[in-house]
Amino acid sequence: MPKSAAEDKRLARLTKLALALPEAQRQIYGSHAQFLVRKKTFAYFLDNHHGDGIVAVTCKVLPGENKALVEAQPGRFYLPAYIASRGWVALRLDRGKIDWGEVKELVRVSYEMIAPKGLRTSKRPPVK
Repeated sequence: MPKSAAEDKRLARLTKLALALPEAQRQIYGSHAQFLVRKKTFAYFLDNHHGDGIVAVTCKVLPGENKALVEAQPGRFYLPAYIASRGWVALRLDRGKIDWGEVKELVRVSYEMIAPKGLRTSKRPPVK
C-alpha cells in the first residue's frame, strides 16, 4: 500500500521549511499539500498531479526565472500546468539527491513575493 502524503519524508521536510516562515500554514489534499500565508498560496507539494508520476515542489519565482530554470536544467525543473504563466516553476523531488538548501531558497523567495510586507523576512522588497 502506498504511503499517504502525510507520511512522505519529502513532504515532512518541506513542511518544516515552509512552516518556519511567519504565519505559514499547510493544507493537505490527498497526496498534495498547499502552503499558505494569510490565505495566499506560496508553495505546493505535488505527488502524481493529474497522473504525471512526478513528485515536486512548486513555487513562484522572479519574472522570467521559471523559463530560465527549465531551459538550464530541464531534468530537474518544469513549468507546472495552469500556473507557469503566472511565474511559477516546479522542482522535481523524485530525481536523485535533493538539495534542500535549494528547496529552502525557492520556498523563501516565493514566500517573500506572496506574503504581506509586514511578514516578509527579507529587508528588501521582492522584485515583481
